[in-house]
Amino acid sequence: MAKKYILSFDQGTSSSRAILYDNKANIIGKGQRAFSQKYKYKNWVEQDPWEIFNTQIQAAKDLFRTCKVSIDEVVAMGITNQRETSIVWDRKTGQPIYPAIVWQDKRTEKQCLKLRKKKGDIIREKTGCVVDSYFSATKIQWILDHVEGSRERAVKGELAFGTVDTWMVWNLTKGKSFITDHSNASRTLLFNINTLDWDEELLELFDIPRALLPNLTENAGELAMVDASIFGCEIPIGSLLGDQQAALFGQTCFKKGMLKSTYGTGSFMLMNTGVTPKFSENGLLTTVAWTINGKTHYAIEGNIFIAGAAIKWLRDNLEIISSVDESEYLAYSVKDSGGVTVIPALAGLGAPYWNNNVQGAIIGLTLGTKKEHIVRATLESLAYRTADMLKLMEDESGIKIKSLAVDGGASANNFLMQYLSDITRINVDRPRIIETTSLGSAYMAGLAIGFWTEEQLLEIHKVNKRFIPQIEEKAAEKLYSEWTKIVLHIIEGASL
Repeated sequence: MAKKYILSFDQGTSSSRAILYDNKANIIGKGQRAFSQKYKYKNWVEQDPWEIFNTQIQAAKDLFRTCKVSIDEVVAMGITNQRETSIVWDRKTGQPIYPAIVWQDKRTEKQCLKLRKKKGDIIREKTGCVVDSYFSATKIQWILDHVEGSRERAVKGELAFGTVDTWMVWNLTKGKSFITDHSNASRTLLFNINTLDWDEELLELFDIPRALLPNLTENAGELAMVDASIFGCEIPIGSLLGDQQAALFGQTCFKKGMLKSTYGTGSFMLMNTGVTPKFSENGLLTTVAWTINGKTHYAIEGNIFIAGAAIKWLRDNLEIISSVDESEYLAYSVKDSGGVTVIPALAGLGAPYWNNNVQGAIIGLTLGTKKEHIVRATLESLAYRTADMLKLMEDESGIKIKSLAVDGGASANNFLMQYLSDITRINVDRPRIIETTSLGSAYMAGLAIGFWTEEQLLEIHKVNKRFIPQIEEKAAEKLYSEWTKIVLHIIEGASL
């Protein structure tokens, strides 16, 4: 039977998805399974590692059952995943010793603030990242400090740590492969992006035994083999890639200066900075984009912790919309936000502010405020935060940005994309396939085994809709300036 499909696993923060692509990068089928997050205490976010893995397998089985394609026809698979989420398990039994601590979790924030003052510059020079609870190192440290006997067992090599890519591969290969790729490793605060290796000084600083860590691998190649017992036949794993780097690759941002913004649970903007790491002076992160055939590309990244999650918050918590899609209709139903401003700091503020003490706020409520105004102001706030990122990207790179490639679930919202174009004064390009996270892992896996060439991918990639600015430049500047003043005022209040 001819092998003619690439399978992509897209293991996200709130759901696991499996997507099948043909040689023209058409989506043949999808499977998706949601899973739960647990909030034991304020600012704690945990997940069940087995639920992460099992929903991913079920999503794949759903996919093959509904699209009537045989697993034998899959030439390779790629895996992309939520980054920084940390899992520690027993190497012998394969059982996690503690729930997965999710990237959004803030339990180690006080520790990070102290460490940032003492060692922040050294850590940044080595990792390209700020010291923040967002990253894996202090999550691992917390587990070793709070699960009895775990530190001693880690030193003996009895335990394994992994971000979600490592956990997935370990279980897909029945424990034969214990690996992580450069893009995911660069999100741990333990990986030196200059030497492309685990850093002994950082391991000592965080008191994390090297025996706990996975082996390092490039992002593409014959990385591992899925055990035949999982789906009935072996499948080569051709790519591993953190979700935001995958979206950058899926947008075919192969060259220096190209950038994208993904709107998922959070929003993440990445610019390809080429083969030399570019270190930010203004709160952007430096990260490995990917390593292929011995050549590493780097990126600078701006992080907005809340994007699509804010829209889901309107639906699930405030219950003022019944579906995510309804937010677009309601936003268009009023001429403006009625003086309402939303600060979407439901999990702190990332770059350029990096202030986790700031909490979300709705300002400017009057007796005339309707739910439509709150919905519109929420969507507007996501555009303003993107404008924050774009300004930083221009300042750091010295490149005048003329267009922005967008993707992710919330990029389907036409109001948000149009308002983003209006405020930033640039063209916003939404591709034919907005599933660029899974597409990026598929592209890379396909390249690794010769299913595609880079030229073919550039030819396949198409813009579906271009949003162009529709309001006056002065009006856009005024709106953005007012937003910035309110944010700075709130940050000042949070610091008192």
